[in-house]
Amino acid sequence: MTVAERDEPVPAAGWTTVTVRAAALNRHDLWTLRGVGPAFQRLPIVLGSDAAGVDQEGNPVLVHSVVTEDTRGGEGSAPRWSVLGERYDGTFAERVAVPRENLVPKPAGMSFEDAACLPGAWLTAYRMLFDRAALEPGATVLVQGAGGGVATALIVLGSAAGYRVWVTGRSAERRKQAEALGAEAAFPPGARLPSRVDAVMETVGEATWEHSLRSVRDGGRVVVSGATTGALPPAELTHVFFRELTITGCTLGSRDQLARLARFCTQNRLAPVIDRVLPLSWAREGFRAMSDGTVFGKVVFTP
Repeated sequence: MTVAERDEPVPAAGWTTVTVRAAALNRHDLWTLRGVGPAFQRLPIVLGSDAAGVDQEGNPVLVHSVVTEDTRGGEGSAPRWSVLGERYDGTFAERVAVPRENLVPKPAGMSFEDAACLPGAWLTAYRMLFDRAALEPGATVLVQGAGGGVATALIVLGSAAGYRVWVTGRSAERRKQAEALGAEAAFPPGARLPSRVDAVMETVGEATWEHSLRSVRDGGRVVVSGATTGALPPAELTHVFFRELTITGCTLGSRDQLARLARFCTQNRLAPVIDRVLPLSWAREGFRAMSDGTVFGKVVFTP
């Protein structure tokens, strides 16, 4: 990873440029830096998928990071969709080119640093809870792994929506922080819970998979949006079919869902948990902290 000067982005037809005020770090960026990416990954590339900034007309905006295949004319070999930082240069820059239709107005009164966290981790959490899990208010939700960007968003959003949120965390400090965010209770990894839950929010993967299946009620749901500790756990199929569990995946969300998330945060006065804000020139420090597992919430870069 290097910090360097690049040419100004030249937007294609239907695209525009955004002057970046803040950009959030995601584990996706760390995977790319480690050489783990989709087959169509372009390298070298500017990293980053989430951003908040100002458009060419001076309007404060959020950048929805998903780029659909036909946005730039539909190349025959292109995937159905990608995110910024895969095929197209990302948001860790002073300016970024994005499809014009990907811009969402930034909520008034929300800082650029907070707003930059919404398009990735917070949008994923929003869709996990309110779309893929299909939960009613008052339901009990288990969030595996307190501390990550998606996990902290799940705690804040779920609590605001009237869910009973339980979490697991590897340290007493992280469990205490999760409870301060709104979790009703926090448990060590693998702990026996007081009762089975209506749904499990799974971002950890192999290390927590067995616990997730055993913790959800019969007929409940496990929503998966990541596998940071490994993507090939034992399937435990007997749990799945005997207990009629639903296992569903979730990756990001739509532009309309991002706009609804922004309104939900504004109406409920919710703010993302930010571990640290760093200048882009210190990006290596942010990546190292995420790699070392010392981050609670989000890391945000400012040009």
